[in-house]
Amino acid sequence: MPAPLLILCASFLFAAMGLCIKLASAHYATAEIVFYRGLVGALTIAALTRLRGGTLRTQRLAMHGRRSFTGVCALSLWFHALAGLPLATAMTLNYMSSVWMAVFLLLGAALLRGGRRVDARLVAAVLAGFAGVVLVLRPTMGPEQLGYGLAGLVSGMLAASAYLQVQALGRAGEPEYRIVFYFSLGGMAAGVVGMAFSGVHAHSAEGLALLLATGVLATVAQMMMTRAYAIGRTLSNASLQYSGIVFSCLLGALVLGDPLTLTALAGIALIVAAGLAATWLRSQPAGAGQ
Repeated sequence: MPAPLLILCASFLFAAMGLCIKLASAHYATAEIVFYRGLVGALTIAALTRLRGGTLRTQRLAMHGRRSFTGVCALSLWFHALAGLPLATAMTLNYMSSVWMAVFLLLGAALLRGGRRVDARLVAAVLAGFAGVVLVLRPTMGPEQLGYGLAGLVSGMLAASAYLQVQALGRAGEPEYRIVFYFSLGGMAAGVVGMAFSGVHAHSAEGLALLLATGVLATVAQMMMTRAYAIGRTLSNASLQYSGIVFSCLLGALVLGDPLTLTALAGIALIVAAGLAATWLRSQPAGAGQ
């Protein structure tokens, strides 16, 4: 399957996963969903690794631990945001990770100095991204949803940090299936800790189906996305990845009846444009365009 089709399929599956999580939040606490999502992912990856003759042993346990901690925190906050915000709004806030990565780059340049100039275009992309956040949240979020909105925003920031840690693991020679496996184990561990405080809810046929769908969709989507970035072009992949927001808008409207105002749509468009611009600018050689 070519990279563009892999990205589109993965983006749809992630949007469908978000829908399942939102529906599952009516039956379970966030910690329970995080646990079962990790359980299904770990079992699936372990089975596939065994079939392919791979190994889950690693010499980079500390790196996996840091990546899992950051990623699970991002995941938990995003699941919490999905429970209280419209599907497209929560999904869009999570897609702010590209803008947050640009923020990290700008902060690094400012701290290191060394005669390096800050790219004004990158600053503009970051500002446009945050302007989009204001437009997305203002018409769709009431005062009682402020905590959910902040959770979604922070989840995007942590996702950006986790992505950088995944890159470091890849450079260290860790295969993608092993990274996903230890991330899933981290989700299980965090879920167990969380359930000690939130309790455990009784299962129903609908709840179990939603939990299973969440884990399967997440695992398949992650593998498709990883494969697409391995064989495709980074910028074109990043561009198509934003189709996940479009899929979320459609699923939210058709299944959940989520309203979307013109102001919110304008904010989504701003975030997408800012994310694409930030991705493109970060891919340029140092000093390009100066």
